[in-house]
Amino acid sequence: MEELTAKRGAGLSPEEREELLRIARSALATYITQGRMPDGTPAHMNLSAPGSAFVTLRSGARLRGCIGYTEPHAPLYRTVQECVVAAATEDPRYPPVTAGEVDHLRIEISVLSPLTPVRPADVVPGVHGLKIRKGEHRGLLLPQVALEQGWDRERFLSQVCVKAGLAGDAWKEEAELYSFTADVFGE
Repeated sequence: MEELTAKRGAGLSPEEREELLRIARSALATYITQGRMPDGTPAHMNLSAPGSAFVTLRSGARLRGCIGYTEPHAPLYRTVQECVVAAATEDPRYPPVTAGEVDHLRIEISVLSPLTPVRPADVVPGVHGLKIRKGEHRGLLLPQVALEQGWDRERFLSQVCVKAGLAGDAWKEEAELYSFTADVFGE
C-alpha cells in the first residue's frame, strides 16, 4: 500500500486502509468478471460508519476513471465498492473497463472530510480539495490534483471552474465554493 500524500481528513489506520483497498480490489474484480458486488462486511468497524469517498483508477500513469460521493450515504466500505465499480463502468470519459484490464489497474482511494464553505483566499492547494457550484454548474477537484499538476491557488480555483463548465474566473463572482480534505492512499 502506498500513501500518496500526507495523511489528512478521516485518519484511517494503516490496517483500515489496507482492508479498504482489498475491498475495492475485490469489488472491481468481482463486478467486472461476474456482474455482481461481493458479499461480506469489513473486519474493522470504523469502515462500517457512513463515509464519503472518491475512487480513482489508473492504468500506468494514465487516468482510467474517477467517481465518488461528497456526502455520506452508505457505510464507507460500501461507498468505496460503489465508487470503484462506477469508476470502472460509468465514468463518461472512458469506455467500461474490461476483464483483461482489471489486474493492470491501480486503485487510489480518497476518503473525504465534510464539505465546508471556503473563501478563495483560504484555499491551500495540495491540502484542500474544491467543489464549486454556480447555477446548474458543478465541479470538483481532489486535493492531490493541485499537487500532481503543480498548481498555485489561483490556477486551482480556475481549474475547478473549468471542470464545472464555467469561465476560469467564475470563482470571483458569487459562486458557492467548498473545501474538504482527504485521506489519500492507494496500491
